[in-house]
Amino acid sequence: MIKKYFRRHPVRTQRALEILPGFISWSLILFPIWGSIIVPRLVAYYVIAFTVYWLYRSLVMAVLLIAAHFKIKAASKFDWISDLKQQFPQKWNQIHHIIIIPTYQEPQYILERTLDTLSKQSFPLKNIHVMLSFEEREGQAAQEKAKNLQAKYGHIFGDVWATLHPDLEGEVKGKSSNTCWGAKLAKKKLIDEQGIDIKKVTITSEDADAQFHHHYFANLTYKMLSAKKPFNLVWQGSIVFYNNIWEVPAPVRVLASTFSVAQMYVLMRKDRLINFSTYSTTLKHADEIGYWDTDVIPEDYRFFFKSYFAKKGEFEVEPIFLPIYADAAQAKGTINTFKNQYEQIKRWAWGVSDDAYIIRNYVLSDAPFWDKTMRVVKVVEDHFLWPVNWFAITIAAFFPPLINKTFSRTVIGKTLPQVSSNLLTVALISMVVMVFIDAINRPPRPDNKTFLSYIIQPLEFLLLPIIGFFFQALPGIDAHTRLMFGKYIEYKVTKKV
Repeated sequence: MIKKYFRRHPVRTQRALEILPGFISWSLILFPIWGSIIVPRLVAYYVIAFTVYWLYRSLVMAVLLIAAHFKIKAASKFDWISDLKQQFPQKWNQIHHIIIIPTYQEPQYILERTLDTLSKQSFPLKNIHVMLSFEEREGQAAQEKAKNLQAKYGHIFGDVWATLHPDLEGEVKGKSSNTCWGAKLAKKKLIDEQGIDIKKVTITSEDADAQFHHHYFANLTYKMLSAKKPFNLVWQGSIVFYNNIWEVPAPVRVLASTFSVAQMYVLMRKDRLINFSTYSTTLKHADEIGYWDTDVIPEDYRFFFKSYFAKKGEFEVEPIFLPIYADAAQAKGTINTFKNQYEQIKRWAWGVSDDAYIIRNYVLSDAPFWDKTMRVVKVVEDHFLWPVNWFAITIAAFFPPLINKTFSRTVIGKTLPQVSSNLLTVALISMVVMVFIDAINRPPRPDNKTFLSYIIQPLEFLLLPIIGFFFQALPGIDAHTRLMFGKYIEYKVTKKV
């Protein structure tokens, strides 16, 4: 009956599912306020349950983050190219890699930095093919950058192509539509025109500022050749926002560090791991599912679930324990940098717009019930609670005794803030681990920094409660509320200095 209703009313169910995240997040945020008057004991149980949940997630993260750190260090030192030659002597050099770099108004030096890093790969460079996918609306500047980059790097790689993605009717301007355009053209040039076997080609969606570890494509080749079902996989490295970590203001630096260690940790959670930002899959798989969707803003989660449902659940993300260095949000001036960071996080939070698609396909899909249920529940949990977390763990415990004086005289009313605080204090173990792992993975501090700044660096993380409100809770509830009222956002590129 539910499947029939979804098929019969696609527009109605779509809007209902778009309203759902905002409705739930606002309900959970406001519940401690009005609930403190009507059902204060229930609010207390809600706060304690949420705090225990947060403690559990924090401790799990601390343990797995340490394990991820050692795996990344080991993989970074391993000679993947030598291992490839030994394990697959007849096959390894037959593999080709297409890299799509969607770009709009990126400074040329950023693209040069990206291509310079690619040129240092241990894998044969003639087997690497780069597609620079510019936007036509960028005009003459894009054409000049394309010409300059092809002249400088064309002889280094197997191919350096450039294209201008036009504004097409029905498409949403952004990374997903641009990547799709570049990918289809790259397939035409390498497979249809040069005759390379599509089964021996990977395709990577790379953010314009991303820099791969020099063994990334050797490792990727090893993963592809050793996989039982390579055409049912997408590979994800560890995204760390360290390129300009010492150039951004302290609040943005703390955010970049938090995001970086979170990306390390999640590589250990294959049940939660979904491709993000910069990732690789086989060209055969991308071609089978029709490449990236062109009518969405968040392309990474959509690509995963489009793949997952197309393959009826036989699709997963395989971790690559190598760092992929990216830029923290930065602009000219501190205030503009903060605005840039806010817009970037709001765009990430807009990933909640995919939940309608995910839930709809969950209902209609023939994927194994428990597998698809766990997949969808974890994504919905992360998306729906994005703006709720800060309110629930930071201020919710103070409302029942503050608003309801009668309840404040009960045992649970008196002890609620203390119990919540004690549990969160234990959760600080995770923060200590996070600060330590971040400190030993960051690039070295520039020489012009004083000794005092080394002491202050760990203390910057004390800003997290304030940062969490302005750069997690607010952009999250902003995205949820816009989606709830149908005020769809446009894709805004994170500006570069």
